[in-house]
Order: sequence, then structure tokens, then C-alpha cells
Amino acid sequence: MDYWRASIFMYLAIAILTLLPTLFALFRGVRPNPAGISFDKTTTFSSEVRRRLSEHYSRLEGTLGFWKKRAAIFTRFHYYCVCWTIVSSWAAPLIASIAPQVEGSASKWLLVTVSGHVALALAFHRGLKVAEGMKAFRHGESEFYDLYRRLLDRPHMFGKTEEAQVRRYFSEVERVRKLVRNAETETVPDVESIRGRAESQNNK
Repeated sequence: MDYWRASIFMYLAIAILTLLPTLFALFRGVRPNPAGISFDKTTTFSSEVRRRLSEHYSRLEGTLGFWKKRAAIFTRFHYYCVCWTIVSSWAAPLIASIAPQVEGSASKWLLVTVSGHVALALAFHRGLKVAEGMKAFRHGESEFYDLYRRLLDRPHMFGKTEEAQVRRYFSEVERVRKLVRNAETETVPDVESIRGRAESQNNK
């Protein structure tokens, strides 16, 4: 086995290994970071308000876990594509310049492997709208926890009374959920647009 053929297997092995963090997030999920003092332990509010806030948060835990998982998947795959695009833009010309000019040689297949791998990754990146999804879920998660911490640390920003503060907080959380839901539906892959983009690329 010559070193060009060995380079193909080495490249594929590294490509798969670097994809593992994305696959782990996809199939195993992501653990949430510790949230600190929760609503049921704070001394800022009365017991009744603490109960309402805790119940409200418990109903959101599934949604927050979904946001975090999707944000992790999109973020990891986004940087996977970015890094491999940078590597391929440097490696492909280098391989082409030093590879022996023999039809069907392993060096030519290495060049095909590098180009094909990056083209496939970028096709998934564009088709699944990874960048848009990453921003939507990451911003939604971050904005929710900003509200969460703000209510615990500076409740007066939500109103003068406990009831006003709780109502304002619930309203703001609903706004964030609606924004993320709208962003999520806008980033759903459209098969026809993907097919049209692919055909336009083939016609060039």
C-alpha cells in the first residue's frame, strides 16, 4: 500500500473522528449547565410566587433541553464544516500540485475524497440551514436564561409588585418561545429549493 492510498484512509478516519462530537449530541443529547439558585430556593419571592415560577419552569424544561440539544448539534456541525472547508482549501491545491500525473492513481482518489467530503458536508450545511438554526436556538436559549437570571437578581425591572413581575416574566418567556418557534419553522429544509440549487450548480 503506497502512502497516497494510506492518506485516503487516514483522511477518512480523521473526518469521521472529528464528526463524533456532532453525532454524540445528536444521539445522546447534551447535559445542561448548572443553573445556580432556582426559583424554589430563592428568598426574593413569597412561597406562592415561588411555587408558580417553579411550576412554570418545570413545564419549560423539555423545551429548554430541546433548544440546547439542537443548538449543540448545529454549532458543532457548523464548526466541523468551517474547519474542513479551511483544510480542504489548503490541501486540495497542494495535493494537485505534488500528486503524480497518472490517471487512476491513488493520489487522484485522495483529491476526489477531499473535495467530495467537503462538498457533501457543505451541501448538508446549506440544506439543513445549519447557520440559521444555530443562531435561532442559541439566541433563544441565551435570552431565556437572561430573563431567568434577571428575575432572580433584579425583579424590580419587571414591575413594582410580585404579581406584575411574574406576569411580565411569563409574557417575556412566551415572546422568546414564539421567536424561536418562528425561527425554527423558517429553517426547515426545503427539498425543492435544495434541488434547484443543486441543478443550478450542475449547470454552471
